[in-house]
Amino acid sequence: MTAKSQVKVGFEISFKEPQAHYAEVEMTISGLVKDYVDVKMPVWAPGSYLVREFSKSVEGFAATAAGKTLKYEKVRKNAWRVYSAKANTIKINYRVYAFEVSVRTSFIDESHAFLSSTGVFMYPDGMLKLPSTVKIIPYKGWTKVSTGLEPVAGQAFTYTAADFDILFDSPIEVGNQDIFEFTASGVKHEVAMYGGGNYDKERLKVDMAKIVEQGTAIYGENPNKHYTFIVHNFVQGSGGLEHLNSTVLGASRDAYNKREGYNGFLNLVAHEYYHLWNVKRLRPIALGPFDYDNENYTTNLWIAEGFTAYYENKLMVRSGFITEKECVDQLVTAVNNVYNTPGARVQSVAEASYDAWIKLYRPNENSNNTTVSYYAKGEVVGLLMDLEIAHATKGAKSLDDVMKAMYDTGKKLKRGYTDAEFKKMVEQISGKDFTAFWARYVNGTDVIEYAKYFDYAGVKVTNENEGKNIPYLGIASKKTEGRIFVSAIARNSAAWVDGVNVNDELISVDGTPIESAIDRMPAITSKKVGDVVEIRVVRDGIVKDIKVKLKNTPSVKLAGLIDENASELQKAVRKAVLF
Repeated sequence: MTAKSQVKVGFEISFKEPQAHYAEVEMTISGLVKDYVDVKMPVWAPGSYLVREFSKSVEGFAATAAGKTLKYEKVRKNAWRVYSAKANTIKINYRVYAFEVSVRTSFIDESHAFLSSTGVFMYPDGMLKLPSTVKIIPYKGWTKVSTGLEPVAGQAFTYTAADFDILFDSPIEVGNQDIFEFTASGVKHEVAMYGGGNYDKERLKVDMAKIVEQGTAIYGENPNKHYTFIVHNFVQGSGGLEHLNSTVLGASRDAYNKREGYNGFLNLVAHEYYHLWNVKRLRPIALGPFDYDNENYTTNLWIAEGFTAYYENKLMVRSGFITEKECVDQLVTAVNNVYNTPGARVQSVAEASYDAWIKLYRPNENSNNTTVSYYAKGEVVGLLMDLEIAHATKGAKSLDDVMKAMYDTGKKLKRGYTDAEFKKMVEQISGKDFTAFWARYVNGTDVIEYAKYFDYAGVKVTNENEGKNIPYLGIASKKTEGRIFVSAIARNSAAWVDGVNVNDELISVDGTPIESAIDRMPAITSKKVGDVVEIRVVRDGIVKDIKVKLKNTPSVKLAGLIDENASELQKAVRKAVLF
């Protein structure tokens, strides 16, 4: 440890050809006197559970000591061995190609550079605890840098990270972004806007602060000294990725002046900011310390991401951006969407979490039949759990109490939680055994008892499709160059049973040409359940006529109504859950 503590690592990032989407990286390692050193680049970015192989974008790798070239070799897909011959100081240079627009990958052009750190910085193998410094040399005309990293006093655009986990958790925006600030919960917040837009800075300062304060109120503290929002505004932007004291958001630049677009942005702010507690600190035990070479498996992303999706709604209604009725409608819609996902009957939400690495980010035409999103199902499980806790305690406790208790426990123990520990805390707060709940909704695939749970809060939920005979094919389609192709088939639907295939070109139904979505054609909607229609398709250049017997739709169409005559207990539950 003494030898390692004397090792120093520094980076210098420059941009000779930003128009060609390159960053130039110089890594200096001093004090590591060895025959060789292995330097590695992460293969994934925490918060985005997919092996992305960032080293694929590296080129021009070279190493020197005292101006002399050092021998090196690639020893694995993301590792380079530099034969340093006991040199006290070595310099490693490489280029990174960055041209993928997302919140989790780097992007560079002539207007700015967004550096997603896991795809830019390498680290000496086995030395993730080493501190490092990063000096940014902006391209000509660029004047600003925004990041959650700590600045080095007296050195322009130079920052320090206590260890590589912090460096990898700190994205960097370089360019001429529009920067404004606000203070909330005693913390200074910087907002760095790239790409322009019709946003109102003064309005955002006030409204983003409300979200910060509502999140802080749940946990009783805000653990940051400063926080940075990096916002990329595009024609159609979306998505977000959480970090320890920053986040990256994708937004639509011209949507801020419409209520739907503005609230959509605030909803994203609420989601990513809530991650400041849930997952960045209150986390599954598998998510830290990280293994940057391999997948990090956990069955608890339904808490880490699903509960965060659920808490978006809470923060939005508590901040006054949506009404109680709008919040209830959104939660009913969330249940509706999971209920109508065939894969929810096949894959549990715990399995969905574990298989995130191979399924969520790699969907195919059959994914909806075999998988469920741990975001979507986790949101619903969070709602059900919240209602169960509030009902069991007559409105005295809620999921808020569980999350705060787990946060405080994790802070004390300095580690993440296990599934069993989370369940135990739920039971402790609620005074109720949740074994059956876990078996049904976490580890099982039981149908959601939506009416029962919403009734706890005095919300009547009905299925508008109940008792109706609605002819249903189960075909999703896409239009390509004027031709319509099957893009998905729902499990056990009429099309599934009678042999329509994905990638079939749809030609006609009972002789009527198909020009748009097939399920909305009068040739289908005018029929009755049990009728047989003839669908003409072209499959691999061969015309086929397929007789399909229409089934009744299995989908629910849920609608919620707040009961004005709710009991005092129901009102107490609703208040505990929402307010």
